[in-house]
Amino acid sequence: MALKAIKAGSRNETGITAALQLLNARFGDRFQTGEAIRAQHAHSTTYIPAQLPDGVVFPDSAQEVEAIVAIASEHGVPLIAFGTGSSLEGHINAPHGGISVDMSRMDKVLEVNASDFDCTVEPGITREALNVYLRDTGLFFPIDPGANASIGGMASTRASGTNAVRYGTMKDNVLAVTAVTAGGRQIRTAHRAKKSSAGYDLTRLFVGAEGTLGILTSVTLKLQGIPEMIAGGVCAFPSVGDACNTVILTIQSGIPVARIELLDALQMKASNAYSGLSFAEAPTLFVEFHGNAESVALQSRQFAEIAAEFGSSPFQWTANTEERNALWKARHDAYWAQKSLAPGLAILSTDVCVPISRLADCVEETHEDIAAHNLIAPIVGHAGDGNFHVGLLFDDKNNADIATAEAFVERLNARALAMDGTCTGEHGIGQGKMPFLQAELGDTLDLMRQIKRALDPGNIFNPGKIFNM
Repeated sequence: MALKAIKAGSRNETGITAALQLLNARFGDRFQTGEAIRAQHAHSTTYIPAQLPDGVVFPDSAQEVEAIVAIASEHGVPLIAFGTGSSLEGHINAPHGGISVDMSRMDKVLEVNASDFDCTVEPGITREALNVYLRDTGLFFPIDPGANASIGGMASTRASGTNAVRYGTMKDNVLAVTAVTAGGRQIRTAHRAKKSSAGYDLTRLFVGAEGTLGILTSVTLKLQGIPEMIAGGVCAFPSVGDACNTVILTIQSGIPVARIELLDALQMKASNAYSGLSFAEAPTLFVEFHGNAESVALQSRQFAEIAAEFGSSPFQWTANTEERNALWKARHDAYWAQKSLAPGLAILSTDVCVPISRLADCVEETHEDIAAHNLIAPIVGHAGDGNFHVGLLFDDKNNADIATAEAFVERLNARALAMDGTCTGEHGIGQGKMPFLQAELGDTLDLMRQIKRALDPGNIFNPGKIFNM
């Protein structure tokens, strides 16, 4: 893995200088080159060292994005699209220098088609702001990665989160995008129809491309009706294996659970302390059901029966909004709770995903690995789709600690791949997962490189991410 070995790439100094001058003349105060703002646009909430862009530009419209891309294409200057900066694998670093394109001013809802259950938004709007806007329509956008991420960033990393077990991931919920491609040309990948057999699926090509093929200027999303009732609950288990096996049987039984999250004993200790909870410090599932009063009650009873088979504590559930919000706020704050276990240490947050039938095996073997190497590494996961995260705490100024951390992450990824899983369920590749993508896909990466060269011949869109050219 050797994240400390991630080096800056070659720089096109002449092109960067020319582009900085042109962007400054065009955008004035909306183009910044101060070190502080450049550092904000390379900040990473994980261990990967920051690599600053040379400038930050704030476009207001798709036409301005076209102008930025045209300048960058002419002068061979890298462009790194920026949403809210909440990604975890070095996606927003600028290893070759270049320009960060901050999309935060492009945050409008362009269209809501309530009768068709869809909307079109600019990429800079955050998921929370979108749902506030939609509230009076009786609709909501269900994808919830935890952070208040931008819709453009969520599409670019193919995000998912706590609701994915019921509502899918971004790849399932994006109907179309518009994107500015090399040379400054804007394209639209599809229309609003719920299905199409019209040519290549370009929408899904851009969803998950991590900004390496172009810059998104709008995203058309599927929406869902706000459920009549939402109920959530908690139950603890004797072991992580028991909790995982409860998840597996729940999914295999066809119970339409909306969220089912796993927190191991150490994560529960951290969350209790950080979020002021008082749950047992044992492997725990946070569960949520959506529907009407009758269906939610039935699903809760069915889940409780399954959990009891694996020795759970009584399933405590509630439809009280404040109580549910406190529960899920604690889940979303898991990262900060992990850091609070050892405030002086760095954290390496990583994820893998395996077929649901292998979840218990993978989590249990990972727990054994953590114990064998005396690591501080709480586990939390979107267990309903086989995706889990490990927050590994270590001293990033100690070479031995760094080597131990990197060796653990390598073993974790190898374990997931050996179970026919993936090196990332939702974090994306960025810089940090590049070696593992090679192990996962092998020569298939050559096809990705061919697509990249065809759509971005100058390699200006977020170079140095996903794979080396």
